Formats: sequence, C-alpha cells, structure tokens
Amino acid sequence: MKRALSLFDLDGTITNRDTLWEIIRFQKGNRVFIPGLILLSPVLAAYKLGLISNTAAKQSVLRLFFAGIPEPDFQAGCDAFQAERLPSLIRGEASRAIREALDRGDRVIVVSASAGNWVSGWCRQTGVECIATVLESIGGRMTGRILGKNCSGTEKVTRIREAVRLEDYDPVYAYGDSPSDQPMLSLATKAFYKPFREKEKGNQRIS
Repeated sequence: MKRALSLFDLDGTITNRDTLWEIIRFQKGNRVFIPGLILLSPVLAAYKLGLISNTAAKQSVLRLFFAGIPEPDFQAGCDAFQAERLPSLIRGEASRAIREALDRGDRVIVVSASAGNWVSGWCRQTGVECIATVLESIGGRMTGRILGKNCSGTEKVTRIREAVRLEDYDPVYAYGDSPSDQPMLSLATKAFYKPFREKEKGNQRIS
C-alpha cells in the first residue's frame, strides 16, 4: 500500500491572513507599516488591476521594508514572529487537518509563496516539511529580491515535483484557497478549495 501525501498552501488556507503583511507589521510596527502601505499604494493598485505580476509586487514590498537589513537581524525577527505571532494566525480547522494527516502517516508538505525565513521554523515545529519562496541576501544583507522564482502558481508544481515522486503516493491530497493554488490542486487525487475558510478578513494578498 502506498503512503498518502498531503500538500497545504499556507496563506489564506492554513492561516487566516497573508503572513507577508503580518511579518512586516511584526518587525516594523505600525509607525513604519502604515506609511509604507501609502507609498506602495500605486504598486498595489497596479497588481490588483493585473498590470504587474505578483512577483514584481512582492519584490516592491520586500525592498521597501527589508532591503539592506543584516540577514541575521532579519532572521531573528522572523524566528520571533514564528514563535510569538504566527501560531495565532493558524485556522483551527487547518491545524486539525494537518494533525489528522500526520496521525494517518501521510507525508505532509506546506507549499508556500511566503518566504521560508518566516515559515520553515513553524513547519519544523509542527512536524511537516516546507517548500517556500527563497529570499536573496548579498554580503550578509537582505536585498529585497526573490532568489529564483516566487513559489506560486505553476512554480509550486515545479518545486513539488523536484522534491517528490508523486507516483510513489496515493492518495494525494491538496488544500488551497486562491487561483494561484490551482496548479497544485490539479496534482491531487483529492483537492480541497477554501476548505477552512472562515469570516475573518485580512490585508490584500500578494502570492
């Protein structure tokens, strides 16, 4: 009998809001976060209208808030976020679904467009694997750029196939909440779209 595989999107599926905005607010505080949103409003409007890609929008956000920060300082803030803030963003139903998958003996992987800096530690603590966007640092400082491709849309499929021989698993479960998750959901024998959606509303999402 083959082992089951469970693939979970993070932002909006496991969490009740986009962790990109939450990590910025956590590390920078509202005195920096709110003026930053105002500065970014043309970029966010262009993204919402489909004039620029999610990668371009995300890198604009990352550059504004994090470019030039020493990588150890940035990672320390991400570690604190995972310990102090991220657990409160986890949907109860999502947490139960992950636990049930682990109890069944599934191989469980979180596949996220968010950066591994503020995702992978929580995944390790939870007992699941992590595939996530990688952020660039040069000379020990964050550049605000993505290293390689943003782990969203078809890139999720590419990254999953690099890490997993899908034919070795049956069934394959996948959980997502946005159009950018559809390629990942198409890999599954049992796909779940917006399975844990509750009434909370967070900031605009940039996958």
